[in-house]
Amino acid sequence: MTSLRHLRYFVTVAEQGQLTRAANALHIAQPALSQAIAQLESHVGVSLLERHARGVSLTPAGEVFFDKARAAVRAVADAELAARAHSRAVGGRLQWGFTGLPPMAQAPELFAAFTGENPNAEVSFRELSWPKGSTAQWLEPVDTALCFSATPHPAVELHALRSELRVVLVAATHPLAERRELTVEEVLDETFCGNHPSLEPVRAGFWSLDDHRGGAARVTFGEATSAQETIALIVSGRAITTSPASAAAAVRLAAPSVAAIPLRDAKPTVLALVCHKDTPNPLVRALVATASELATTGDTSGSRA
Repeated sequence: MTSLRHLRYFVTVAEQGQLTRAANALHIAQPALSQAIAQLESHVGVSLLERHARGVSLTPAGEVFFDKARAAVRAVADAELAARAHSRAVGGRLQWGFTGLPPMAQAPELFAAFTGENPNAEVSFRELSWPKGSTAQWLEPVDTALCFSATPHPAVELHALRSELRVVLVAATHPLAERRELTVEEVLDETFCGNHPSLEPVRAGFWSLDDHRGGAARVTFGEATSAQETIALIVSGRAITTSPASAAAAVRLAAPSVAAIPLRDAKPTVLALVCHKDTPNPLVRALVATASELATTGDTSGSRA
């Protein structure tokens, strides 16, 4: 009988296109992964993958099997996530996701107000990887999250907390590093950090000023999949990027050789509270109510009195 483990391994190999990358993504040894794929092919009685010098590709039978296998893996993952979300809702727990700075640093006024109004709530935190897929997809593991310039999606709600100036991040040795401020026009033709295709494309393009350019930027060879990889590209002098002003301050603490220069005329970035529209968790609705109240009173940049 085919196990879920075999299906998940197969789907990962098909998506990665290479056994080594798939093994790394699954955190298992490559020989064990190869053996599992061979067991799956033996069980179904047909070759699913074609091996070649560059990696692997799906056979015609593998393409048919892949669609069903991916749907099955996805269904199980969705069921597990729904069960965990329901358990948190029943138990008075909230899992709050974030990228970069934690909620108490990104939105101290919201965090303080919510925890003050809900003293019995059990709040846990989860640092999310860079947004991959749609907003609904990267939000799945948590009840709610904070995100700058999140891309709208029919299955999620976005509640704006505040807008922030965008800044340009460059290496201290870059010719622009001595400038006190920059305009969009002055940086549009610079080389920006390349991103992995799995990253949510609209939001990724926002940081390379696609919203001003009206098209894709010139980017580096090599695809960054994390903030650390992006910082490495910047420090190397090969590329620049933009970021929220508050995030830039944290980057400079971690990498003093990076300069942050205000981008005077760029459209601002917006920090939003993101949550599922169909959430069963009453604490999420309480958090949204608190965020809405803060937005109404205009208290979105400091602690509430």
